Amino acid sequence: MRKEAGFENRDRFVELGLMISALRKAKGYTQHELAEKANISRSHLSSIEAPNITSSFSLEVFFNIADILEVKPGDLLNLNLPSFYFDEDKQNDK
Repeated sequence: MRKEAGFENRDRFVELGLMISALRKAKGYTQHELAEKANISRSHLSSIEAPNITSSFSLEVFFNIADILEVKPGDLLNLNLPSFYFDEDKQNDK
């Protein structure tokens, strides 16, 4: 069962979800594809990415998403990723 993120962490969850969404799109994944690889439902991923829904999620899900998006979990939490994470030339090397 998912819990609504506490008010004190709401902005952090929103920023993290937006960053996950941006990275997912930069890597060329649909929500369905990323959710399937992360072993979660598409609706759960959608709630993670949606700025108007602040749904908390487990570290396991967080680590799975970071691994799939090829980003260090710590960098993802910093919300200030180096541009090479979004570099199209690097993506084409997959």
